[in-house]
Amino acid sequence: MQIQVNTDNHIESSIRLEDWVRTTVESSLDHFEEDITRVEVHLRDENGDKPGPHDMRCQMEARPKGHQPISVTHKADTLDQAVEGAATKLNNALEHMFGKLRSKRAGTNQNEAGGSADALLEEEFLENEQALSATK
Repeated sequence: MQIQVNTDNHIESSIRLEDWVRTTVESSLDHFEEDITRVEVHLRDENGDKPGPHDMRCQMEARPKGHQPISVTHKADTLDQAVEGAATKLNNALEHMFGKLRSKRAGTNQNEAGGSADALLEEEFLENEQALSATK
């Protein structure tokens, strides 16, 4: 899983910041490593040089293999909180998406198995109907 970190003009990018962001994202999403090709992280100070509540913004976009990208955003007072909040949201969004895919596959498998069982029951019913009508 490749992790790309982007910052705006008001956030000073450094190797230490990028390493911390990568470590945070990897630890949150490590169980999806085989399912995701890339995560893009965008860090932004919404108010620029002016102070303000919830002015740090982190947007993360994950690119799951074979699926549309998933994007989440989290705003907070500090960059740390924004990154950790976005990582948590992205983990939850991916859990939801992959959970729906798993249940859809399981439902399809059950329908296939149930479909053949229903076909056997229908065949048995028709045989019984034919046997009853033959005796009349």
